[in-house]
Amino acid sequence: MNSKLFRTVTAVAVAAGLGMAGSAMAGDVKLPKKISWTAYGTTASGYAQSVAIGNAIQKAYGTTLRIIPGKNDVSRMAPLRDNNADFCACGIAVYFGQEGVLLFASKEWGPQPLRVLMTAIGTNNLALSTAKDANIRTMADLKGKRISWVRAGDALNWNVAANLAFAGLTWDDVIKVEVSGFKASVDALINGQSDAAFMSTITPHAKRLAASPRGIFWPPLPHGDKAGWDRVAMAQPVFQKHIGTSGAEISKDEPHEGATYAYPALVTNASKDSAVVYSMLKGVVSQFDKYKDAAPGGAGWSIKNQNMTWALPYHRGAIEYWKEVGIWSDEAQKHNDGLIKRQNLLIATWKALPGKDSMSKEDLQSKWMAARAAALKKAGLPLVFN
Repeated sequence: MNSKLFRTVTAVAVAAGLGMAGSAMAGDVKLPKKISWTAYGTTASGYAQSVAIGNAIQKAYGTTLRIIPGKNDVSRMAPLRDNNADFCACGIAVYFGQEGVLLFASKEWGPQPLRVLMTAIGTNNLALSTAKDANIRTMADLKGKRISWVRAGDALNWNVAANLAFAGLTWDDVIKVEVSGFKASVDALINGQSDAAFMSTITPHAKRLAASPRGIFWPPLPHGDKAGWDRVAMAQPVFQKHIGTSGAEISKDEPHEGATYAYPALVTNASKDSAVVYSMLKGVVSQFDKYKDAAPGGAGWSIKNQNMTWALPYHRGAIEYWKEVGIWSDEAQKHNDGLIKRQNLLIATWKALPGKDSMSKEDLQSKWMAARAAALKKAGLPLVFN
């Protein structure tokens, strides 16, 4: 991955897109009577945003948007894999799905044929929260501290690893506190069992921690620390520098110098009907003013925040819409074609791996990661995950 993934659309294109999206008529959106999204758990900011979008969609188009909460990456993405949900308002685990790594390096998964519609980047950061009384003021202070480790929560644990990498640390340098889910990771902080956990700065759980006797502190990732950011890029290439101005004890007057990536990312399978994808996307964009203030982080779904050269390929139905509003470029198409080529290569390599069904979990992961690396190297593509 490189900085191209974070290149945003030009101001001119955004202005054109806003104008066209604002003129969309309800009749242009043709959705089924029922649509389902999976999302984070009911207390997460991504769930609240999804509900707000669902309310706006129902009022505008008469479509019931069912939000299915999941406490970890498996419960959010399995319904999409099994075609029991239409879309997922997911976190960065969708990137693992494309790459076929971590929890996806198993016989139940393998590389997933995922496509993105749009993403949200708000005024919040995605950061490592700490209990204020743990006296963690820099990432280096995490050495020897207790950190929540979420079972089946590869995205959360990967993000912790990226924060640790900033200070040249790994999970081996801290004490893992194993918990069952995202909420439990914060409960462990509040209850004094852990000292740090990864979260959005605007999740209600951050406010819970801030209001607890332990308090909250967000160690920074100073943007001028080149060596630290180089280590982050090696550990987690989808992070980008970001000044957070909203969240628990974070504001424009007291910003947090840290990082973010798209959250949530609205994704579906490559096989999803293009007309449904087009209408879903057009509906979400067209109703932006109705939901942007209805949930923390809702403004992050603005068309001006869209990145046409992100880490996952766009669905052909979404591309049709982005072309319509004038922010799809030749560069975006070239980038998208490259991502689909990578995805197809990974899927083909997975399918060609012999004996998957009879291997142990450990043997399968080992043989798959070796085959994956060989295929990517031969194609001249970056490994990202070794």
